Amino acid sequence: MSFLRALRHPGIQAALLSALLFGASTPLAKALLASVSPWMLAGLLYLGSGLGLTLYRWLRRAERVRLSRRDAFWFGASVLAGGILAPVLFMIGLQGAAASTASLLLNAETVFTTLLAWWVFKESFDRRIAWGMVAIVLGMVLLSWPGQMHFDHLWSAAAIIGACFSWGVDNNLTRKVSLTDTSWIAANKGWVAGSVNLGLALLLGDHLPALPDVAAAMLLGFFAYGVSLALFVVGLRHLGSARTGAYFSSAPFVGAVLSVMLGAPVTPLLLIAGALMGWGIWMHLTESHAHEHTHTRMEHDHVHVHDAHHQHTHPHPVAPGVRHRHPHEHEPVTHDHTHAPDMHHLHEH
Repeated sequence: MSFLRALRHPGIQAALLSALLFGASTPLAKALLASVSPWMLAGLLYLGSGLGLTLYRWLRRAERVRLSRRDAFWFGASVLAGGILAPVLFMIGLQGAAASTASLLLNAETVFTTLLAWWVFKESFDRRIAWGMVAIVLGMVLLSWPGQMHFDHLWSAAAIIGACFSWGVDNNLTRKVSLTDTSWIAANKGWVAGSVNLGLALLLGDHLPALPDVAAAMLLGFFAYGVSLALFVVGLRHLGSARTGAYFSSAPFVGAVLSVMLGAPVTPLLLIAGALMGWGIWMHLTESHAHEHTHTRMEHDHVHVHDAHHQHTHPHPVAPGVRHRHPHEHEPVTHDHTHAPDMHHLHEH
């Protein structure tokens, strides 16, 4: 796939924009930390995403989402892993680890997301994708390297790594329901994670900050956590978990660049990390994966147009190129074209 053609891919655009929104929030969130505790801020950010997206869905009169029993199981499991278990484990770990050390360990989320996608959920990859991912992870480690690692207890590291594993599971399970309305997915995840984080903060003796800080945090959460997560799910739909995670991993570098624009110094580690992450993303952008493959019979419900993978009849004619939604069935077909491990290309290799 050519570089420019890759940039026009809807999944790649969504994943990169998701990273941009999330990465841009870092300097703004740091400013809020002057008056809001970290755990309280996390709760307000997530609640802002849930409230904002719920209002968005109400204003646009979005259709009610009805999950099948199977999809409800996958979505419930993803919320349990990423919205409940992960925040609790991360809080336990944070109590015995320096913030800088925790930031470094959080890179394990990308590693777990990738390894689970490749070895458990059987997403396709090749050497180019693998080396690109290695470069991205190395860049992330350099970007967050604290100089030294310090733990009061080894279980602190284990808890943070457990949280990252839970978030990795969440990302891969969310991919299974990524054909569902992405704003609905992000809104519900925001409500659950926000309630858990806010509840933990209050149980630990924290108090709600001043109203202007609450409003600022929730507005930031709407864009950085809500809209960003909705776009991330679009990426999962079109690219799979590992590739979406790779593009999203550029978020820390976006935050670092914005910090430099706001006056932070340019360091050699920043330049090296940027070069590694840029090279890794370029490796992914220029990937070309094509071979003869067979689609088995599949039935599901999502927004689509009549393309090579959606050839079915309707009671009433639908004009070519018109996006529409209804339950539909895919007939078995064998063909050869460039593709990513999206929701229509889950075949074995």
